[in-house]
Amino acid sequence: MRVLISGAGIAGPTLAYWLARYGLEPTIVEKAPRLRTGGYIIDFWGLGFEIAERMGLRPEITQKGYLVREVRVVDRHGNRVAGFPASAFARFARGRFISLPRGDLAASIFEKIDGTVETLFGDSVVALSDNGHGVRVTFERGPARDFDLVIGADGLHSRVRTLVFGPQRQFERYLGFKVAAFEVTGYRPRDELTYVMYTQAGQGVARFAMHDDRTMFLFTIADPDDATPEDSLAQKAFLRRRFESSGWECPQILNALDVTGDLYFDRVSQIRMLPDEAWARGRVALIGDAASCVSLLAGEGSGLAMTAAYILAGELHRANGDHQAAFARYTDLFAPLVLAKQKAAHGFAKTFVPTSVRRISSKSDVQSAGRQLDCGCHHEAQFRRQF
Repeated sequence: MRVLISGAGIAGPTLAYWLARYGLEPTIVEKAPRLRTGGYIIDFWGLGFEIAERMGLRPEITQKGYLVREVRVVDRHGNRVAGFPASAFARFARGRFISLPRGDLAASIFEKIDGTVETLFGDSVVALSDNGHGVRVTFERGPARDFDLVIGADGLHSRVRTLVFGPQRQFERYLGFKVAAFEVTGYRPRDELTYVMYTQAGQGVARFAMHDDRTMFLFTIADPDDATPEDSLAQKAFLRRRFESSGWECPQILNALDVTGDLYFDRVSQIRMLPDEAWARGRVALIGDAASCVSLLAGEGSGLAMTAAYILAGELHRANGDHQAAFARYTDLFAPLVLAKQKAAHGFAKTFVPTSVRRISSKSDVQSAGRQLDCGCHHEAQFRRQF
């Protein structure tokens, strides 16, 4: 069975790994000219962590990652006003918890298939024709090809989803926030293994010291307008307008922003296709953020993407060629967990972006992150028993 996977982020290479293990023939197509790097620090735990262990990735992600000691909230003068030991996260996750750059996780997964799975960089899907016996795929650059199945693992702004299921506006639910991230070398001060946050009403910025003298910055901004600036210059101008009058280290951070050439910027949204729309139609299915983006503020998006890929590959293997049965089983198994995670997203939003000045130093808001994680572990435990 020949399977085209659109997207070389987290979900796509994970799916390719397991499909190849089961004897199928995956091909990945990725719009970017090379594997994407950068992004933001993720907390990696739960089911995704277990799947990474089964792929032999634990030593590598442990080496690349961080065991964060503290989450600290500071005021405009840099004084600590709230926080908690990050060991609570590891306790909730029973020791399977690490923080690492999303790009590093993606690279570690891709290395498992590099050289063994056909990968088409610098190309993308522009048309799909499902004749019931296979899918004719038209590419932007390469010649058209035939596949037995097509899987959209191409993220929040999925081209496959648009071609098969309809425009993004039908499924996207904007959560009222925008997020931006970048990293620089040589920034001072550094607080090792400490996630430092400065919050104001409606916005916040955080920094985290990484290996090789790098520092990652994450901006989170409440904004009722879902439109996003189109290019890097406009995105930087937007961030400067929002933070130019802010305290703490914001002037210094904005100066570093001016010289960076790699800025991640996007709106914070969820993709909600259930229960009105399934994740599969004919011989085309969706996984990861393309199917069910929970948003950055929900946490565990990368782990969920790996879980979806693992389940779908396993069901295709079990179904022995009956892709409709495999797609249905994948949806039935995974949908309850996704819906619970999407519901939890708003609880995390209060931690990163307080809704009022009164709540900025609220320890209960910061500590709610731990409760949300505990809730997530509960849902995962239920899922494990079912699966």
